[in-house]
Amino acid sequence: MAKWGEGDPRWIVEQRADGTNVNNWHWTERDVSGWSSERLRQLLLAVRVEGAEGVCQLTDVSKLDGEASINNRKGKLIFFYEWQLRANWLGTSSGGLKYRGTVDVANLSDENDLDDLDISVSLCKDQPNTPLLDLMKKKGVPEVQRALGEYIRQIKSEFSQGMILPTAEGLNSPPPQKKNQIQTSKTQISPAPRCSSSPTPCPTGVRISTRSFNLEETFQTSADELYKTFINQEFVQVFTRSAATVDGRRGGRFQLLDGSVSGEFTKLVPDQRIEMRWRFRTWPSEHYATIILDLEDKGDETELRMECRGVPAGEEDSTREGWTRFYFQAIKQTFGY
Repeated sequence: MAKWGEGDPRWIVEQRADGTNVNNWHWTERDVSGWSSERLRQLLLAVRVEGAEGVCQLTDVSKLDGEASINNRKGKLIFFYEWQLRANWLGTSSGGLKYRGTVDVANLSDENDLDDLDISVSLCKDQPNTPLLDLMKKKGVPEVQRALGEYIRQIKSEFSQGMILPTAEGLNSPPPQKKNQIQTSKTQISPAPRCSSSPTPCPTGVRISTRSFNLEETFQTSADELYKTFINQEFVQVFTRSAATVDGRRGGRFQLLDGSVSGEFTKLVPDQRIEMRWRFRTWPSEHYATIILDLEDKGDETELRMECRGVPAGEEDSTREGWTRFYFQAIKQTFGY
């Protein structure tokens, strides 16, 4: 398959501002490699299986080589995709031991059926043998296959909309009046104006009312393990079951739950305290709450005390519930803490 941009330009009709591909006669092409890469990561990182042996979760996609495109010729859509990928998995046995391994897919392509996919599962070289490997082979492989099948379904049904354009008979139809709606939407979310050297004062934002709350939770693990769970990208991706970016250093930023949560670590005391600026996407722009997590090692367990300050008024209940459900309960259910 020719790579994107390497096809004969005479067969490609670029989108123009003054016309459409009349009667869908010419070959039009849309590169969907970027979208495909992001979607494959999201679908794969949601793969999680469990059994009597323990729990296994895909934690990150370390290799994703390939491309994808959608083509339209005479009103017929043709889909091209070809990927080679590797994902890492983390397993926690019923006894609490952790194991790491990989899942490799060598031939995700429009030329192969799902049943023909070559999906191999293995342990990392430094890992001892474990029943979790059989769990991944028996249950994990079908789940990976299901995730890849969902990618194929989406690229063919959802993302291809708009590739088949109006015919010549339909060109005189008045276009839907969406322009004003889009402009209105942009106006609503546009950032505040920048300050300049003009003597006219710039707006400085609106003061909002905030609330605070505290939470306490006990985890059946050591303080150092719990500390790493909050600041290590691999662990965060496991218990949130989604892609995440976590820079576990002072001043390091994080983003998780598909971008719904973001912030910055402001102070880190290993195994004892984590302080951060934290916000939810729907909060007022650039408004952050202050989160302080104090960890106290009690031997076989760790007590966590959380202080949250600066939550927008009316958001405290949902924030409290979110931390309880998507952090504390998720960590316990995923790692057995």
